[in-house]
Amino acid sequence: MKADFWQLSRDPVEKVVAMIAGRVLGEGERLLVVAADSDQRKAISRELWQAGPESFLANGEASATNPESQPILLSDNCKAVNGASHVIFADGEWRAPDGFDRAFLLFGEATLETARATWRSLDGTDNLERAFFRQEDGKWVKVA
Repeated sequence: MKADFWQLSRDPVEKVVAMIAGRVLGEGERLLVVAADSDQRKAISRELWQAGPESFLANGEASATNPESQPILLSDNCKAVNGASHVIFADGEWRAPDGFDRAFLLFGEATLETARATWRSLDGTDNLERAFFRQEDGKWVKVA
């Protein structure tokens, strides 16, 4: 499994989720976006629907009808009833990404220390490839 840590500085979490979601769907995969706060999930959903005039990213809440049919599922837990192979932890809180090929932890200044502790706690984990990305001059740069 791959675990990507993305430190947010300039762009809001909603924009970063939309950027990653576009790439995941472009690869023919499905996505689960996890955030405990329903208001944050609503903001993410709005951004996904407005990603572009010809490139909106269809999504829905796990609590809605037919969540299994959603290419991007928004939820407060880590259950991919839509068959997602990728998960984004949009609220900066790491959860056990069992059954996923790739997990993205998005974090900002407020959750920086927690993200660092999570990174350290994953040291030595079998079959795990970690990467750390940071925004520099508006571009995403892999720093570890």
